[in-house]
Amino acid sequence: MDNRAGEMQVLVEAADRGSFSAAGRRLGLSPSAVSKLIARLEERLGARLLMRSTRAIVLTPEGEAYVGRARRILGEIEEAERFITAGAAATPRGKLRVSATVGFGERCLVPLIPDFLALYPEIELDLSLTDEVINLVAERADIALRAGPMRDSTLKARKILESRRVIVASPDYLTRRGTPTSPHDLARHNCLRFNFRRAMDDWPFIEPATGASYALSVSGNLEGNSGSMVRRLALDGLGLARIARYVAEDDIAEGTLVPVLEEFNGGDIELLHAVFVGHDYLAGRIRAFVDFLAARIGKQPGPM
Repeated sequence: MDNRAGEMQVLVEAADRGSFSAAGRRLGLSPSAVSKLIARLEERLGARLLMRSTRAIVLTPEGEAYVGRARRILGEIEEAERFITAGAAATPRGKLRVSATVGFGERCLVPLIPDFLALYPEIELDLSLTDEVINLVAERADIALRAGPMRDSTLKARKILESRRVIVASPDYLTRRGTPTSPHDLARHNCLRFNFRRAMDDWPFIEPATGASYALSVSGNLEGNSGSMVRRLALDGLGLARIARYVAEDDIAEGTLVPVLEEFNGGDIELLHAVFVGHDYLAGRIRAFVDFLAARIGKQPGPM
């Protein structure tokens, strides 16, 4: 691709300074290089832009028109660069598009938004909650907050949270159906499951006496596509749910959900990362948001 802005700058400098030599000294080019660049520009445009005499350079009418427009274009380029440079060094600003899982978004992220916007009032936050794995580029998202292992090595990720998974049920459900005392009791229970592709119907356990790990297939008459939805179904007494503890933490504290089979819990961890397209010059608004979440949520001691 032609460096048209560079050619414009060479022509403008030659017109302003009145000679190829002076323009070359200003731009770090030889007079012959200046002459060749201008000749290439004239050839592409099919028009003579300047006339050379023994003493000076004189712009043709076409050259005057072109230089006038070139000055405006170069000025806009310089202004755009000043804006981005100032934005990177100063207060983060601009539109920030964030996608988060429903459970994390509702339970952890949304309550922090007022504090974030108070710290960065010049950021305009566009927040979407979904448990579907999105393509950041296609969806034009700056950051995705996603649970599970990282699969796309082209993206950058920063761990925001790790949470132990827990099996929970409402007191009403346990009163009606009984509290399981062994993972094998789950065969007689309604187990709430997930319906997205990466979900598994097997629930992992550990044998307390030996430390041996194993998995059991579970079944039930309800599936959901988010931790928040499955939590809601469990609160309504419809079955046992296996979800990240941060999704159910408040319910457990209030007694509206009760952990079961904790002695068989293998302690497997759900990781949640902030995922973004990384490069050396990360936008200030993206860096500010990721740093904010890492500082605020990372303060919570141990796996939730």
